[in-house]
Amino acid sequence: MKPQHVKKPHNDKADTAQAAIPEQIMSDDLRERIAKRAYELYLERGCRPGCDVEDWVDAEREILALPTVQA
Repeated sequence: MKPQHVKKPHNDKADTAQAAIPEQIMSDDLRERIAKRAYELYLERGCRPGCDVEDWVDAEREILALPTVQA
């Protein structure tokens, strides 16, 4: 028997607040850091498929919340 996935209720405010950064303005370094963190989140969930977008958005949120280091 396949496990049933429960869909979260749609929340327009959350969608707006968590909108992905347009790809064309994202630097290669930033994209790489987000991809690495999204993969770490995937591994932490036990490599279960089906949450790739959620992992990416969570990784974006985490990476963008980090303070920037100025040289």
